[in-house]
Amino acid sequence: MAAAEKTFVMLKPDCIKRGLVGEVISRIERKGYRITNAKMMWLDEDLLRVHYAHLADKPFFPEILSYMMSGPVLAMIVEGENAVTGVRILMGATKFEEAAAGTIRGDFAMSTGENIIHGSDSPENAEAEIKRFFG
Repeated sequence: MAAAEKTFVMLKPDCIKRGLVGEVISRIERKGYRITNAKMMWLDEDLLRVHYAHLADKPFFPEILSYMMSGPVLAMIVEGENAVTGVRILMGATKFEEAAAGTIRGDFAMSTGENIIHGSDSPENAEAEIKRFFG
């Protein structure tokens, strides 16, 4: 069996507002992953500018900032075998209209801008995001 891998997962403001936290966490845990750390937090613009630096030049960036500061998020460290890839599969496609039924976004996202969940897209980004959000 492979060593446990860590990934960063964030439940976004729409997930919290819509009362979907328990459902999303249940899906992650039922898949066999463990949540080893979690904290509810309000994000500020400085942190978001670092986290979403790859999108800073996009025309929709101000909407991302506004949305991500509109309510609290739940930041989590999730561990398990192939956690980065496995959680990304559970999440579904970023664009909600491309997310398959049965995935978190396919079942719950109502737009691409408000798509319930973030998960690291590589082990390297997982390490950086865990450090960014958990120190």
